[in-house]
Amino acid sequence: MGKLIVNYSPHILHTDTTQGIMLDVIIALVPVSAFGIALFGPYVAAVIAVCIVAAVLSEYLFCKIAKQPNTISNLSAVVTGLLLALNLPPTFPLWMAAIGSAFAIIVVKQMFGGIGQNFANPAITARIMLTVSFPEAMTAWREPFAWLNKTADTVTTATPLSGGDFTPMRLILGQHGGCIGETCAIAIIIGGIYLLIRKVINPIIPFTYIATVGILAVAFGENPFIWIFTGGLLIGAFFMATDYVTSPTTRKGQLVFALGCGIITALIRKFGSYPEGVSFSILLMNILVPHINSLTKNKPFAWEKANHGKKN
Repeated sequence: MGKLIVNYSPHILHTDTTQGIMLDVIIALVPVSAFGIALFGPYVAAVIAVCIVAAVLSEYLFCKIAKQPNTISNLSAVVTGLLLALNLPPTFPLWMAAIGSAFAIIVVKQMFGGIGQNFANPAITARIMLTVSFPEAMTAWREPFAWLNKTADTVTTATPLSGGDFTPMRLILGQHGGCIGETCAIAIIIGGIYLLIRKVINPIIPFTYIATVGILAVAFGENPFIWIFTGGLLIGAFFMATDYVTSPTTRKGQLVFALGCGIITALIRKFGSYPEGVSFSILLMNILVPHINSLTKNKPFAWEKANHGKKN
């Protein structure tokens, strides 16, 4: 008779790796990055490069100083730097971008134990830190294709959420001011579809988040098209709210998480002092994820409530 071997979990192995998942996210963000550069000019490429290099360098140096195994090969630092860059204005100073990436990696990620241990999405938290620290630079929007005008160094403009008349086609194609990666809705949707096809994410969080904001926009008497297709909602719903580490593990928990993100985003947009609320909503719900997981955890197969002292 053969021996029964008992070992620790996981008992089911999968071919997916952290590096493979991160590579899929990078591929999904290529259209978003390309449209950002086309809309706002070559300086955007410098912002993206600085954020990525600063993130990778920060992770490498931290691991070196802390005498920890080097983790830059899993590409998570590249994803953090890229996501942060896409959440910055097109004219954002490079030195501020580098500070944001270093903060995301060192303070939010590595100081909590590295990948898999951080309590909040590093890119989201860094964006909020930069918003609070450099509010003027974080709200310096640029008119699309203004970089082609050689006589103007900077052309400031309003975003759809802060007012202005924009046609649906302009909104979908990103013909308006905003952060580098949040303007072109169709590029974000292409990237989101890629992640869904690759099964890197499931549709519960992004679809519930977007639908909640759209429904509340109607309830508040706002234009749901503008609320859905502008601002950071789409990129936040597909690329940041779905972060494995900082989102719930159960389907019920993911639904609750997405509903919370949608409600907080809508409340901030309608009643808050900021025209945008995606970053704050995701961060606040990230903090609640341990409690959501606890309250929505699945029951083991054949689980039965204990009968404490009751007679049959």
